[in-house]
Amino acid sequence: MKLHRHRLKLIFALLAPLVGAQAQPAPDLQRVIERLDRLESENRELREQVRELREQIRGAGSPEPVEKLAERMEIEERRTAELEQVKVEAAQRFPIRITGMALVNSFYNSSLNGGFDNPTVASPARGNAAGGATLRQTTIGLDYHGPQTLWGGKVHGSVFMDFFNGTLTNLDNMLRLRTASLGIDWSTRSLTIAQDKPIFAPRNPDSLAQVGIAPLAGAGNLWWWNPQVRFEQRVRLGDQSGLSAQVGVFMTSEREARVPANFAASLERVRPGLEGRFEFFRKFGDSGRIEIAPGFHTSTTHVAAGSAPSRVVSVDWLFRPIRPLELTGFFFSGKNVAHFDTTGIRQGFSIVGPRNIVPVQSRGGWAQLKLIATDRLSFHLLAGQHDDRDSDVRAGLGAGGAAGGIGKNQAYGANLFYKLAPNVIVSFETLQTRTTYLLFGKRLINHYDLAFAYLF
Repeated sequence: MKLHRHRLKLIFALLAPLVGAQAQPAPDLQRVIERLDRLESENRELREQVRELREQIRGAGSPEPVEKLAERMEIEERRTAELEQVKVEAAQRFPIRITGMALVNSFYNSSLNGGFDNPTVASPARGNAAGGATLRQTTIGLDYHGPQTLWGGKVHGSVFMDFFNGTLTNLDNMLRLRTASLGIDWSTRSLTIAQDKPIFAPRNPDSLAQVGIAPLAGAGNLWWWNPQVRFEQRVRLGDQSGLSAQVGVFMTSEREARVPANFAASLERVRPGLEGRFEFFRKFGDSGRIEIAPGFHTSTTHVAAGSAPSRVVSVDWLFRPIRPLELTGFFFSGKNVAHFDTTGIRQGFSIVGPRNIVPVQSRGGWAQLKLIATDRLSFHLLAGQHDDRDSDVRAGLGAGGAAGGIGKNQAYGANLFYKLAPNVIVSFETLQTRTTYLLFGKRLINHYDLAFAYLF
C-alpha cells in the first residue's frame, strides 16, 4: 500500500505542471492523499486484529480453521434449539428440573422374611425363602426455583415420589409422596416447610437395595418422613469452618403404634414435637472435611388417659480425611422413639393400665465406611442397631401392648456401586438382620439384592 501511494504521488507531481488549469485543484489532491493514509491505517489495524485472533485460537489449543469453527457454532445452535423444544417450564414460567432414577431390584430373602421384599426385622415364624424382582422403588422428583421474594430471599423446593405403595404384585403399585419441601434461602438463614426425615437425623447410609424405606430402618436409622417447619441460621467461622443451627416443629405420627385393642381409640394419632440440630464443620485442604452435629427431640404421646413423653438426644457425623475414605454415622439415646420408624420396632411405650404408661427406653444408631476405589467403583460397609430396654418392653406384655416383644434388632452388611456410565449404576448388596425376641430368642434373615439404576 505504501508503494502504491508513493507512485501516485510521483505521477501527480509530474502531471501537475502539464495539465495546468485542467488539472485537479490542490485541495482535491490533498483529500486523495488523506484517504490513502486512512486506508493504510485501517489496513494495519486489520492485520493486527487477525494476528491477535490467531494467537487467541492457538492459546485455546484450537488450531481449527475458520470453516471448522463455523461448523461447530452451527452444531451448538442446533443443540440450543433442541433444548428449547424439550425444556420444562412451570405455568408461572419458573424453571423446573426433572430428576430421579429408574430402579430395578432383583432380590433373594432367606426363610424368616415374613412375606416382605425388604424385611426390617426377622420373623419369629419360619417360612419359605423367596426372591423376585421389582421396579416399585423407582423415584421421580421435581426441583424448582423461583425469583427473589421477601427481603431478597430466593424460593426453592422439591417433590419426590415413588411407587412403593400398594401390594407386592407387579400391577398394583401406587404413586406415593416421599419427601417435599418449600423454602426461602437468604445469605445466612433459611425457612423451610417440608415432609422429610426428623430434623435431628438427616443422614442415610448408601444403598440401592432399600430405597422405598430408609437403609437400616429398624436398626438404628430413625427416618419416618413427616411434615415439619424448620428455621436454619448459618455462621461462618473463617474460610474453612462454620456452624449451622436448625430448630423446628415436627409432626409425630402415632398411627402405627402397637396399642391393645381396648385402648386403641384413646390414642392421639398425631402430635407436635420440638426438634433441633447444631452442626459444626471444618474443611481440610481440597477434599478433607469433618462434620459433627448434636441434636434433640421432645414431644408427648397421649394414650389410655395418660401420656408417654418422647425425649431423644443424638449426634451424627461425617469424617473424610482424604477423598477416597469417608466415615458417616448417627447415634441416639432416649425414650418413646417408635414414631420415627414405624416399619421396624414399633414399641415406643408399654400400657400397664389406664393412666399407667411406661415409655420404652431406647438407644442405637448406625455407621458406614465408604471407600472410593476409582471414579467408577465404590464400596460401603454398614451396620446398625436398635436396642430397647427389656424391662420396659416386658411391662406391657401382659396387656398385649408389646406384641412380639423385641429386645434388640441389629443389621450389618456391605454393598458396592459400579458406574457403567455416568448415569447408570449397578449395585450388589448383602445384608443380615438379627432380631432378638424376649419370648422366642434370636432370629436372623439374609437379604441379597442386585440393582440397576438409570439416573435422570
